[in-house]
Amino acid sequence: MDITIYPRKLRGEIDVIPSKSQAHRLLICAAFADRPTELRCAETNQDIEATANCLRALGAQITATDSGYTVFPIQETPDTAVLDCHESGSTLRFMLPIVGALGVDGTFVMAGRLADRPLSPLWEEMERMGCSLSRPTANTLRCTGKLKKGEYVIDGGVSSQFITGLLFAHALMQDCTLTVTGKLESKPYVDLTNAALSLFPEGHSPGNVTVEGDWSNGAFWLVANALGCELSVHGLSQETLQGDRAVLEILEQLRNGKPTISAADIPDLVPILSIAAAAKHGATFTDIKRLRLKESDRVASVIAMLENLGGTATATEDTLTVYPARFTGGTVDSCNDHRIAMSAAIAATVCKEPVTILGAQAVSKSYPQFWAEYRRLGGNYEQYLR
Repeated sequence: MDITIYPRKLRGEIDVIPSKSQAHRLLICAAFADRPTELRCAETNQDIEATANCLRALGAQITATDSGYTVFPIQETPDTAVLDCHESGSTLRFMLPIVGALGVDGTFVMAGRLADRPLSPLWEEMERMGCSLSRPTANTLRCTGKLKKGEYVIDGGVSSQFITGLLFAHALMQDCTLTVTGKLESKPYVDLTNAALSLFPEGHSPGNVTVEGDWSNGAFWLVANALGCELSVHGLSQETLQGDRAVLEILEQLRNGKPTISAADIPDLVPILSIAAAAKHGATFTDIKRLRLKESDRVASVIAMLENLGGTATATEDTLTVYPARFTGGTVDSCNDHRIAMSAAIAATVCKEPVTILGAQAVSKSYPQFWAEYRRLGGNYEQYLR
């Protein structure tokens, strides 16, 4: 689906959607708890559903309710399982060590760019500790064997998702230690994992848990305000552990100058912050290497988005520099990346001419109702099915 947006400011009230990051973690904890859990999660998306379906494949009963999910924990695991991760990196990297801890012969199915995203050094550490991993086909990954108890060591510089996956596995296995070497990237996500596990101490379900509002997706509406829209954004907790709460401080920096911003703990914010930076005084983002390994090469796709809208950006191996610009409009290829599609939509509010977004359906990965909300808030667009 392609969409052509006719520039217009957005106005109104918006409730942010539940945190995808927290929903993944709470679903997993609930699936291995001692009794059923009511998980309040007002909206879902493709990534959350991928995790729910993988847990179902391992024996959990997860039913949709008006307020979210009822999770009946796993009573008995199968000998073999097929786990469809769709395009969700979180799902794959969380579930892979869990399957290893359970000793299930698991085949993971991957779509989009997921099969190309890195699994090292998690792969090597799992094999060192008792599992065997292989790639039967281009879009599948097989895990056999069973992880053993002991001392695990992993480099924290590639993905915090590897660490989260091992923390979940260790919670199932007991008597394991985990040493993280090097610089830990995206530490707030590990904090979210530990917080989720603490809600289920030793596997005891609290009975009811609520997924808090998502700062990653709330950032799109907050940036819209910084560009002159008038939105009242509700549902974002100031007490959150989510690293993307930093968007408020960064927007203040962008208002006052051309800051240097580390993307180490906020990689998902770079696409939308690049729009805010271009509309203000510019900015330099550092620690961006991992952005090349997301749903798209987000360094390349951000630069292309800015250039196609009338802006300018340049990159080195580990920096992205965005220059001030007056957006004109144009055509942006989402590259099947939800954050590129939504960022271009927010940019359209300050463009002079229409903005066409190719592959606009990519928003379903994290925010299926985005286009409906965009229109409700006054956005004017036409959509075309290919």
